[in-house]
Amino acid sequence: MSEQKTTAWPVTGWSPELVRAGEESLRRQLLELLLAPAEPHKMTRHLVTYEEFLAWADEDTLAEWVDGEVVMYSPASKQHQSIADFLTGVMRIFVEQRDLGIVLSAPFQMKLEHGREPDLLFVAKTNLGRLKETYLDGPADLVVEIVSPESVGRDRGVKFYEYAQGGVPEYWLIDPQTEWAEFYRLEEEHYRLAFSGKEGEYHALVLPDFKLRVEWLWQEPLPSPIRALAEIVGMDSSLAEAFERALTGG
Repeated sequence: MSEQKTTAWPVTGWSPELVRAGEESLRRQLLELLLAPAEPHKMTRHLVTYEEFLAWADEDTLAEWVDGEVVMYSPASKQHQSIADFLTGVMRIFVEQRDLGIVLSAPFQMKLEHGREPDLLFVAKTNLGRLKETYLDGPADLVVEIVSPESVGRDRGVKFYEYAQGGVPEYWLIDPQTEWAEFYRLEEEHYRLAFSGKEGEYHALVLPDFKLRVEWLWQEPLPSPIRALAEIVGMDSSLAEAFERALTGG
């Protein structure tokens, strides 16, 4: 015969029946709690400091730090990345050769009210003291955001106002879906539209003598950065073509 084990209840007045009733009551309370509508002011959020965010993120992380929380983003499309690479290449060579400062592309953090990760930013030579190893502590002199369907609300909304309040002097919005570009300049803590359109020539505020032909951005394929730079600085196009041929071994 198998041995049967009985449970001893050492506390006077408690029995297996009372325990089962208590368990059933507890289950009902838990179920009611789970099914009850969420109350936002009672929700628990896991907040991190900016230092903890930087320690967690690596150089390939697509994320921003907003109100103490980590906000992840989707990878960029091919068109988005091509435009970002083109602008970075043209602007970086121009800036470095003229010793104007530094051009950085995503992923690199800019810390204002929140930790943002613009597609491209320029920091003037006089403001390089803001540059830390893994982030920019304060506003860039120029920020470029390339709009995607996923980012349009942020780029035209919260980031637009945050960059203005944070003191970014110049903000470019590039929208490949609509083939439209907007260039804003900071005036008394508010952005004023300096130029917009799908074609035409924009002269940068914070980059002396730098001009961008907007229609370049929609070309397929995008123009050679060398030829774009040649036009920006007024070089004879034949010299740029000869230089390209030399690079390709032609």
